[in-house]
Amino acid sequence: MTPVFLRATADIEVAFHECDPMGVVWHGNYLRYFEAARNVLFRGVNYDFQDMKECGHVWPVVDCQLRFSYPARYGMKLVCSAELIEWENRVKVRYELRDPKGLRLCKGTTVQVAVDAASGEMLFVSPQSFRDRLLPHIKQGL
Repeated sequence: MTPVFLRATADIEVAFHECDPMGVVWHGNYLRYFEAARNVLFRGVNYDFQDMKECGHVWPVVDCQLRFSYPARYGMKLVCSAELIEWENRVKVRYELRDPKGLRLCKGTTVQVAVDAASGEMLFVSPQSFRDRLLPHIKQGL
């Protein structure tokens, strides 16, 4: 079983502009829901996008995987969970999007790598600034 180092959730309400003419969420918008949950996850360790930038790093997504089970539709209220499952050399986050009754609509993962913002060089180990913010939360078992 894959260890989970941190968890967070984001509440999502499906907007009209996120849907196709049939009222079903366009597949690309699921990544926006994942990002909302990932933002909550990283804010919880004081390492959101602004913090990353101030520390001199950017974290592009280099891989993503989604698996759809049921469609999300206009007006649905959803919960997207994000779980940090890798962090030492890259960041891998696992996601689930569920409806209010707990039915899983979509699951997936994203992988991000640290890049030095000044040089554009990819780092093969997560930067110390990230580790310093993350480790106290992992030790607390959040």
